[in-house]
Formats: sequence, C-alpha cells, structure tokens
Amino acid sequence: MSRTTADSCPGVLRLHEAADGPLARVRVPGGRLSPAQVQALAEAAHRLGDGNIELTSRGNVQLRQVRDAGALADLLGAAGLLPSRTHERVRNIIASPLTGRIGNYPDIRPLVSALDARLLGAPALADLPGRVLFTVDDGRGDVSGLRPDIGVHALDADRFALLLAGRDSGVRIPAAGAVDSLVAAAHGFLELGTGQWRLHEVENGVARLTELLGHSPGAERLEFADTTAPPIGWLPQDDGLVALGAGVRLGSLPARTAEFLAAIERPLLITPWRSLVVTDLAEGAAEQVVRVLAPLGLIFDAASPWLQITACAGQPGCAKSHTDVRADAAAAVESGRTTAGTAEAPAIPAERVVTAGRQHWSGCDRHCGRPAGQVTDVIATPDGYRVTPAR
Repeated sequence: MSRTTADSCPGVLRLHEAADGPLARVRVPGGRLSPAQVQALAEAAHRLGDGNIELTSRGNVQLRQVRDAGALADLLGAAGLLPSRTHERVRNIIASPLTGRIGNYPDIRPLVSALDARLLGAPALADLPGRVLFTVDDGRGDVSGLRPDIGVHALDADRFALLLAGRDSGVRIPAAGAVDSLVAAAHGFLELGTGQWRLHEVENGVARLTELLGHSPGAERLEFADTTAPPIGWLPQDDGLVALGAGVRLGSLPARTAEFLAAIERPLLITPWRSLVVTDLAEGAAEQVVRVLAPLGLIFDAASPWLQITACAGQPGCAKSHTDVRADAAAAVESGRTTAGTAEAPAIPAERVVTAGRQHWSGCDRHCGRPAGQVTDVIATPDGYRVTPAR
C-alpha cells in the first residue's frame, strides 16, 4: 500500500489547522516530564492555548487553539521539549510507565533515553513519518500490545524480542544491542517504504525488513494483550516510596491542575491510556496530593467509569464531527448511563445512549483516537448515535 499524500501528523513547528484553531502536538519520549516541563506546558496551555493539555494514546500531549506558534516553540524549546527542529515529530516512543520503580522487571529507562538520542542524531531519520511508533516494554507486557511499528520486549535483563508491525518478529537480540536494532529497523523502514506511513502498510514488510537487517527469526512468537488497564491509585514503589496513578477525564487536563502537579516537584509520567503517574513520593506527601488533586477532577479510583471512556475531539475542534461527542460522553457518565449495559442501536439521540465497559465515542466514522482491542463504538451520525457493542 502506497500513500498518495505525505504524512501530515502535527508537531510543535507544523501545526494542524483544526476547526477550533491551530493544534500542536508535543512529543514526550517515554512519557517522562520533569516538574519544570509540566509547568511549561501549563503556561503554554494557559497563555497560548485553550487552557487545557490533551493527553494522547501515544503518551504525548496536545495544545489546542494555539495563538502564537513562535512563542510556543520558544517556550517549549527552553523547557527541553523541542530538542530538534528537524526530528521533533519522529520521537514517538512509548515505554512501560512503571519501569525501574515497580515490579521485578529490567529498568529500561536508560534504553529510552539512548533511543531518543540516536533518533535525534541520525539526519536520515528526520524523514520518518510522524505516525511511526516505537515501543520499549520492560517485560510486563503493558505497551507491547499497542501495535508498534518497531519495538522491543524484554525477555529478561539480557535479551529482548524484536517487534515489527505490531507483532513479535521471532528475532531475539541482546539487551546491549537493543537500541542499535531499533535504529537499524527505522533506517530499514525508510529504505523499503514507498510513501507508507506505517510498517504494516509495506507489502511483506516484516519479512523484507528482517532479511534486510540480517536476522534469522526463531520459531517462538510471543502474543500480547491489546488491552491494558492504566495504573491508577496508590502504587507502592520497590524503594519504599509511593507512586500515584491518576485518570484524566476524557484525556483533557486543565492547565490549573497541571500547575498543581508541577508544584509537587516530582517526576511525572504520561501514559498511553491518557492517565498520569506522579512518582517518588513519601507516604505523607502522597496522601496530601490525593486530598488536593481529587477535588480538582483527577481520578484515583480504579473502578471509576471515567476510566472506561475515550472520545475523539468532536465539535467544535473537528469540522468532520457531527456533534460535541465529549459533552455527550460526559453527560452519559455523569447520569450513570455508561454502566447499565449495551444494546446495538442504529441511530438514537445522545440522551438515550446506554452502554457499559470500554467504549469510544466518535464524532464520525473515522474513529479517531479509538483504543486497540474490544471496545464498544458509539459513533455520531447525522441522525443520532450508532452503537455497536464490543465483540
């Protein structure tokens, strides 16, 4: 499959002209943000955007209604969030959020930093499409199911499985060579591609890329779950400190709440499930954080129905949307209609939509932002919502 148009994935320097104004997407490799970077994003959202920070399914963030692109680039650049003007859109790296803090898994944080540095240091890789996704899984299987174009999955501290086009390729590589293999695969994708945005679009891409890299796949193939629950609530770290996982309603974080997060002065992780993890807290400080941030709307209850709901931008942000799906989804949650059960329906008014379980609300048939796996689809049409239960 060859694309007839170039990838138009937005960044900080190339904005997307959404219906409600210019949109910027800020890459956050591994989802890691320092307190100063969180504060910079809050300032950007408040002073230059619509007052909110959107979390994406790739652990990145977006700012809507950007009023001054130059000022945004300067602000984010000073915070270390724009380390390259040529490679900013290719730094799509998702990593296991709890790595190195919770669980008996290899700490892959150094690998993420090394991969980002190698991407930035390779001039040719500036030509990667902005949709190419890298994943680094420490072995717990939380991000390998996100269908990366190129990824590694730790089998133990010394050996990784190489993932290509969302699947285990059968190739096994030493941990010391993991970054080399990821970078070589990225170069190989460019060599084999003819305008494709993703590796799975390249005809026989996995086999051809494996051969190009000089690997001989083994017979073993790992299978990965395509759904993972976000880490929510009180998360004891291996070092005796505490991490707090917090859900964000429909992935939209108010700038004011982000300022409170920055004031905690602890590292923050953005997850690919549109949630946050505040790390390295003493127990007393963690209790205080919950008392302050829960009333501001952050979700620390893993059973909250808000954690089951995702939605596209909808109106007024998207001209293709038939309605304001976020408002309709929020109303459904607040009225208890997202925990009552799901029945298939062809076209019904928003106030009659009744669903349960994981669900994605879309403003049209493009399903933008839909998570992987079994999800009930609630799709706006000109005549109402079409509900298709998960199967």
